[in-house]
Amino acid sequence: MSVKGNEPLTMETFTQGLWKDNPVFVMLLGLCPTLAVTNSAINALAMGLATTFVLICSGFLVSLLRKVIPKQVRIASYIIIIATFVTMADYGIKAISLDLYKALGAFIQLIVVNCIILGRAEAYASKQKPLKAMINGAGMGLGFTIALLSLGVVREILGSGTLFGMHLMPERFQTWSVFVLPPGGFFVLAGWLMLFSWWRERKAQKEVI
Repeated sequence: MSVKGNEPLTMETFTQGLWKDNPVFVMLLGLCPTLAVTNSAINALAMGLATTFVLICSGFLVSLLRKVIPKQVRIASYIIIIATFVTMADYGIKAISLDLYKALGAFIQLIVVNCIILGRAEAYASKQKPLKAMINGAGMGLGFTIALLSLGVVREILGSGTLFGMHLMPERFQTWSVFVLPPGGFFVLAGWLMLFSWWRERKAQKEVI
């Protein structure tokens, strides 16, 4: 979603990424990590926070350098900026938990080519002041994290009977292994998309009335 320059700083600067322009449930961006790493809530949270960190930091630097970077090489410059912060996030996760790092695999490095990050750099950060770029990036990152957690929580509870690794369901609960396998990601995402679409249509109808 492109924006005009010098927009006023409002609450929507932050909240538009939560519901109105949610990266996953509305714009359907970043679906590869959304489907791949959400077999557990902790994986989903880690990926969401890493992406949020990159969104905030890259948005700030792109905005800060927006008048210096030549238009002819802006995309290449944005990718270099994004890759710098992705490397920092990659090493940070590796230092915190090697098991988590292995579970996320290559998807941490692939944040570099995530459409959400490059899209916000081109459509928003390159046209706005640093503070607004950071706030908007934080909102988009939080919206992405919420979407990942929405999938991760459901998949882990139904597929493993746990939440953040802690046993949640009674021993007699029969887990549905399909939910921690790749097809489970598609099933849960489809369910959330239907629910989100229904909620938006209902809200639009109330506004008309």
